[in-house]
Amino acid sequence: MTPEQLADISARAYVYLHPWSAGDFADTLARPIALLTTTTHAFVLGQVIVDEAEILALATDPDAQGRGEGRRVLTQFERDAQKRGAASVFLEVAAQNAPARALYTACGYRQTGLRKDYYNSPLGGRDDAILMSKTLP
Repeated sequence: MTPEQLADISARAYVYLHPWSAGDFADTLARPIALLTTTTHAFVLGQVIVDEAEILALATDPDAQGRGEGRRVLTQFERDAQKRGAASVFLEVAAQNAPARALYTACGYRQTGLRKDYYNSPLGGRDDAILMSKTLP
Protein backbone atom coordinates (compact mmCIF):
# COMPACT_ATOMS: atom_id res chain seq x y z
CA MET A 1 0.00 0.00 0.00
CA THR A 2 1.12 3.54 -0.69
CA PRO A 3 1.20 6.26 1.98
CA GLU A 4 -1.90 7.72 0.30
CA GLN A 5 -3.78 4.41 0.56
CA LEU A 6 -2.75 4.03 4.20
CA ALA A 7 -3.94 7.58 4.93
CA ASP A 8 -7.26 6.89 3.18
CA ILE A 9 -7.94 3.78 5.26
CA SER A 10 -6.91 5.47 8.50
CA ALA A 11 -9.08 8.53 7.72
CA ARG A 12 -12.11 6.28 7.36
CA ALA A 13 -11.25 3.88 10.19
CA TYR A 14 -9.98 6.15 12.97
CA VAL A 15 -12.99 7.24 14.99
CA TYR A 16 -11.12 7.49 18.29
CA LEU A 17 -7.94 9.22 17.11
CA HIS A 18 -6.92 11.80 14.58
CA PRO A 19 -5.88 9.94 11.40
CA TRP A 20 -2.36 9.96 10.05
CA SER A 21 -1.63 11.92 6.88
CA ALA A 22 0.08 10.50 3.80
CA GLY A 23 3.15 12.51 4.84
CA ASP A 24 3.11 10.95 8.32
CA PHE A 25 3.05 7.49 6.75
CA ALA A 26 5.78 8.35 4.22
CA ASP A 27 8.06 9.74 6.95
CA THR A 28 7.59 6.66 9.14
CA LEU A 29 8.07 4.23 6.24
CA ALA A 30 11.36 5.95 5.34
CA ARG A 31 12.90 4.83 8.65
CA PRO A 32 15.03 1.68 8.38
CA ILE A 33 13.34 0.25 11.50
CA ALA A 34 9.83 0.55 9.98
CA LEU A 35 7.75 -2.56 9.38
CA LEU A 36 4.57 -2.44 7.30
CA THR A 37 2.32 -5.47 7.04
CA THR A 38 -0.79 -5.32 4.85
CA THR A 39 -3.74 -7.35 3.67
CA THR A 40 -6.16 -6.20 1.00
CA HIS A 41 -8.20 -4.16 3.49
CA ALA A 42 -6.00 -3.63 6.55
CA PHE A 43 -2.52 -2.68 7.69
CA VAL A 44 -0.23 -2.60 10.68
CA LEU A 45 2.61 -0.10 10.70
CA GLY A 46 5.23 -0.56 13.35
CA GLN A 47 8.91 -0.60 14.05
CA VAL A 48 11.36 -3.17 15.30
CA ILE A 49 14.21 -2.10 17.56
CA VAL A 50 16.54 -4.88 18.69
CA ASP A 51 14.16 -7.47 20.22
CA GLU A 52 11.01 -5.36 20.56
CA ALA A 53 8.36 -4.44 18.03
CA GLU A 54 6.07 -1.47 18.52
CA ILE A 55 2.74 -1.07 16.76
CA LEU A 56 2.34 2.55 15.71
CA ALA A 57 -0.86 2.22 13.67
CA LEU A 58 -3.36 -0.50 12.82
CA ALA A 59 -6.45 0.10 10.69
CA THR A 60 -9.03 -1.95 8.84
CA ASP A 61 -11.15 -0.50 6.06
CA PRO A 62 -14.58 0.07 7.67
CA ASP A 63 -16.22 -1.80 4.76
CA ALA A 64 -14.21 -4.91 5.70
CA GLN A 65 -14.50 -4.77 9.49
CA GLY A 66 -15.89 -7.81 11.25
CA ARG A 67 -14.38 -10.26 8.75
CA GLY A 68 -11.16 -11.13 10.56
CA GLU A 69 -8.93 -8.72 8.59
CA GLY A 70 -7.60 -7.07 11.74
CA ARG A 71 -6.70 -10.38 13.33
CA ARG A 72 -5.05 -11.62 10.09
CA VAL A 73 -2.91 -8.55 9.60
CA LEU A 74 -1.93 -8.41 13.29
CA THR A 75 -0.91 -12.08 13.29
CA GLN A 76 1.16 -11.57 10.14
CA PHE A 77 2.79 -8.45 11.62
CA GLU A 78 3.85 -10.51 14.64
CA ARG A 79 5.41 -13.12 12.33
CA ASP A 80 7.17 -10.43 10.30
CA ALA A 81 8.48 -8.81 13.50
CA GLN A 82 9.80 -12.17 14.74
CA LYS A 83 11.71 -12.58 11.47
CA ARG A 84 13.44 -9.29 12.32
CA GLY A 85 14.34 -10.54 15.81
CA ALA A 86 11.44 -9.28 17.92
CA ALA A 87 10.60 -11.32 21.02
CA SER A 88 7.72 -9.08 22.10
CA VAL A 89 5.30 -6.48 20.76
CA PHE A 90 3.96 -3.43 22.56
CA LEU A 91 1.45 -0.73 21.70
CA GLU A 92 -0.83 1.92 23.09
CA VAL A 93 -4.52 2.18 22.30
CA ALA A 94 -7.14 4.79 23.16
CA ALA A 95 -9.25 3.70 26.13
CA GLN A 96 -12.41 4.65 24.20
CA ASN A 97 -11.43 2.32 21.35
CA ALA A 98 -13.21 -0.78 22.65
CA PRO A 99 -13.10 -2.67 19.30
CA ALA A 100 -9.29 -2.36 19.07
CA ARG A 101 -8.82 -3.24 22.73
CA ALA A 102 -11.00 -6.33 22.23
CA LEU A 103 -8.94 -7.38 19.18
CA TYR A 104 -5.65 -7.01 21.02
CA THR A 105 -6.96 -8.88 24.07
CA ALA A 106 -8.31 -11.71 21.89
CA CYS A 107 -4.88 -11.95 20.24
CA GLY A 108 -3.09 -12.35 23.58
CA TYR A 109 -2.10 -8.78 24.47
CA ARG A 110 -2.33 -7.74 28.12
CA GLN A 111 -2.55 -4.31 29.69
CA THR A 112 0.77 -3.20 31.14
CA GLY A 113 0.10 0.43 31.93
CA LEU A 114 -2.07 3.52 31.60
CA ARG A 115 -1.32 7.08 30.48
CA LYS A 116 -4.05 9.36 31.81
CA ASP A 117 -5.43 12.02 29.44
CA TYR A 118 -2.83 11.12 26.81
CA TYR A 119 -4.84 11.69 23.63
CA ASN A 120 -6.81 14.63 22.29
CA SER A 121 -9.98 12.86 21.26
CA PRO A 122 -11.71 13.84 18.00
CA LEU A 123 -14.91 13.09 19.94
CA GLY A 124 -14.00 15.93 22.30
CA GLY A 125 -11.97 16.06 25.48
CA ARG A 126 -9.08 13.83 26.42
CA ASP A 127 -8.69 10.06 26.42
CA ASP A 128 -6.40 7.71 28.28
CA ALA A 129 -3.85 5.52 26.51
CA ILE A 130 -3.88 1.85 27.48
CA LEU A 131 -0.42 0.29 27.16
CA MET A 132 -0.47 -3.35 26.06
CA SER A 133 2.16 -5.95 25.25
CA LYS A 134 2.58 -9.55 24.18
CA THR A 135 5.48 -11.96 24.34
CA LEU A 136 5.83 -13.71 21.00
CA PRO A 137 6.00 -17.52 20.96
